[in-house]
Amino acid sequence: MSKEYLERSIDRDLLEWKKAEKHKPVLLRGARQVGKSSTVRELGKQFDYFLEINFEKKENRDAKVLFERSSSPRQICDELSLIYDTPIIPGRTLLFFDEVQSCIPAISSLRYFYEEYPELHVIAAGSLLEFALQEIPSFGVGRIRSLFLYPFSFNEYLRAMNLTMLADALQKALPEKPFSDAVHNKCLQQLIYFMLIGGMPEAVATYARGGSLLDCQQVLDDLTLSLYDDFSKYKERVPASRLREIFASVIRQTGGKFTYSESSQDANHKQIKESMGLLELAGIIYPVTHTSANGLPLAAEMNTKHRKYLIFDTGIYQRFLKLDLGQLLTAESLEQINKGALAELFAGLELLKSAPSNNPTQLYYWLREKRGSNAEVDYVVQCNTDIVPIEVKSGTKGSMQSMFQFLSEKEYKYGIRCSMENFGTYQNIKISPLYAVSRIGKQ
Repeated sequence: MSKEYLERSIDRDLLEWKKAEKHKPVLLRGARQVGKSSTVRELGKQFDYFLEINFEKKENRDAKVLFERSSSPRQICDELSLIYDTPIIPGRTLLFFDEVQSCIPAISSLRYFYEEYPELHVIAAGSLLEFALQEIPSFGVGRIRSLFLYPFSFNEYLRAMNLTMLADALQKALPEKPFSDAVHNKCLQQLIYFMLIGGMPEAVATYARGGSLLDCQQVLDDLTLSLYDDFSKYKERVPASRLREIFASVIRQTGGKFTYSESSQDANHKQIKESMGLLELAGIIYPVTHTSANGLPLAAEMNTKHRKYLIFDTGIYQRFLKLDLGQLLTAESLEQINKGALAELFAGLELLKSAPSNNPTQLYYWLREKRGSNAEVDYVVQCNTDIVPIEVKSGTKGSMQSMFQFLSEKEYKYGIRCSMENFGTYQNIKISPLYAVSRIGKQ
């Protein structure tokens, strides 16, 4: 990898795709500014030729017209080759359609690339892609390979900071083999920094190249503003001001069940729900849905009336709330800051990011469905054939009444406690440090 480029986990998946004899066109999906274009450009260095066409740019109008006029991949490639003076040769050229949501015929053409020109390497990406895909009901089922990209994970962040040995050690960590206090404390220190910086590539790159935390804060402010600017593109009938209001409410309600009545003074339930759906499609909020968790799959017993939501990045989260950086850096536990919601947010995002790039995971939690009961488990996951409850603690203390109640009621084998503690075990509870959430299910 080049010095300028910060390595991502998805790079390995894309290299495997490049080397495979048979390869479907790739649709790279994810929120705006999470690094989709940079990742494809880096892969492009593995090819003799690389042709990138950004459909949002006016100078690529001719390319748009090509797709509107023809659905023949070979004819399209012959003309693109002449327009951009770049050879398009199977096995030697990577063809990249960026911001492809701005050219619906180009998205539709991907299925024909698979059927008629499968030897050519084609990748399409877009930030508001999910909106466009809604307009193509039978889009390329079985003919396209979707890969999902998120902001940097903690492991990717460690590698960006040249802490490769620490990242490798984390990949092999087990509850039965705690780290030394020195290594554990080093991981905790990096964890706090990562939560503040977040995983947006521009913020991570700023810090990796010698910028200060204050520099990163400015980057996060700029990213938040560009996020707001994007709201006007989501849907004409939903005012950008309402999307901002609902987005702010998701941040304020992080860590608890999302309550519609607390979300907006002016919008009704239907309008709020539509706004939430748009934010979810854009990849900037993720649902955590209640499940009764009596068996697999967890989705079989989910109840969408009980949902929590996560914003897509801890850096943007802390910046929005104007959390005190000095206090965060010196606090003995995250419990002292924002009642631990930051820890729960981080854990949920790590669970999402640790899933295979071609098979995104859904997040679930559990609450006791009885009046007067406040028993709740932060996350419930599937580990092989086991259903496992996860409780997130923002310090090193805290009871696990809900966890034990869940295990007793469901008669499941074990639970996982994620906290600022080192690896360990306690009765039928595995203790995993917060910085090792991505290891859950992989031990």
